[in-house]
Amino acid sequence: MAPSGASPAARAEDFIWLTARVLEQRRFAFHFRDGSPDAVEAALTAYRGDDGGYGHALDPDLRGPVSQPHHTAHALRVLDEIGRCGDRRAEAVCRFLTAISTPDGALPALHPASAGWPAAPWHPAAGARAGTGSLLTTGPVVGLLHRNAVWHAWLFRATDFCWAAIEALSLGGRPHPYEVEAAVAFLDGVPDRKRAEAAADRLGRVVREQRLAVLDPERTGAGPGEGVPQNRPPAHFPHDYARSPDSRARSWFTDAELERSLDHLAAAQQEDGGWPLRRRAWAPGTALEGRPMATIDALLTLRAHGRGASLPSPRLCADQL
Repeated sequence: MAPSGASPAARAEDFIWLTARVLEQRRFAFHFRDGSPDAVEAALTAYRGDDGGYGHALDPDLRGPVSQPHHTAHALRVLDEIGRCGDRRAEAVCRFLTAISTPDGALPALHPASAGWPAAPWHPAAGARAGTGSLLTTGPVVGLLHRNAVWHAWLFRATDFCWAAIEALSLGGRPHPYEVEAAVAFLDGVPDRKRAEAAADRLGRVVREQRLAVLDPERTGAGPGEGVPQNRPPAHFPHDYARSPDSRARSWFTDAELERSLDHLAAAQQEDGGWPLRRRAWAPGTALEGRPMATIDALLTLRAHGRGASLPSPRLCADQL
């Protein structure tokens, strides 16, 4: 166990080794202990299906063996972290994406074969229309593939879908914060930087006008790590949109607003060393599997913004990780 007064990263490390799945253990070792990218990829491969997609509750809130667009987006993010989101890996993923695409060239919120498998009650399954594309799943996938200079026939219509969906968010209605996150993931990766900058500027105005980000956590009473009401989505903060300084969403917030947001994120670390779930747990296993993912995300966001914490000397040699 980490000694009393240990750094946030050291406390988080203990939490990861006590609670995390193999994949999150390998990701933590890669990011903070010079662990091997091969080990991360080997752990991720366990979630890959024969169709080239990813399933088996890679995201704990969506259970069952079916390869899902949402799981595949997360898998691409992990591959991007270790510098392996390309070549044969991307080709296999794109074949899967092509096979499940909707008539508008995008990805559905859920695979059509999802019926009957457990899912979180707030998951888009309940409201998703059959055959309709979703920015929530399409935006992050397209953004990551563009970020890694992947070119595949599937990307052309999917990219057009994302541009149109983001334009719609900026012109009317009240976008959901998770839709905004998906839009940012697309805009941060798409190669047309001038168009992305203009779209991000319009979307940022919507975020501020509709108060889709909590700009002063202390004044609004959004205490770190507080529980999420049953019928209300979790609050979103500047760091949820601008996860790194080079994100298109960074310009939406002042330095002071982002600093308060990062203070709030750092203060949310719990006594056991992990960060809390942002959404309520709906099954016993989902909380256990989800918190290590939230912990790694928090550490990476803090480090990206210059708030990294040091770890003590490694307990294991790199080749043992």
